[in-house]
Amino acid sequence: QVQLVESGGGLVQPGGSLRLSCAASGSIFSIKAMGWYRQAPKKQRELVAAITGVGSTNYADSVKGRFTIARGIAKNTVYLQMNRLNPEDTAVYYCNADIESLQSPTRNFWGQGTQVTVSS
Repeated sequence: QVQLVESGGGLVQPGGSLRLSCAASGSIFSIKAMGWYRQAPKKQRELVAAITGVGSTNYADSVKGRFTIARGIAKNTVYLQMNRLNPEDTAVYYCNADIESLQSPTRNFWGQGTQVTVSS
């Protein structure tokens, strides 16, 4: 069974920084793309940033230049460094990954989400 577990959310003042982490575990054969999505109250879930298995990245326009996505050395982890946070970044952040397990072909998995609140 494959799981994605996020950590690193919390409360931060405007202009501050947070680093989110996501670790994939279980019967993993390979991990393709990984990414971060977010969902603010009464809004649709949106892509924040994504990174492929070869390191190509993609960012939402609203976070370009402020957020950085990176894969860990072990390749089963993904990080989101968030700088110059503003109240509009407040949302639940979800880790997402395309994973091929030992039991099944590539499927899309979601983490449970971690709350990020930007407020003074």
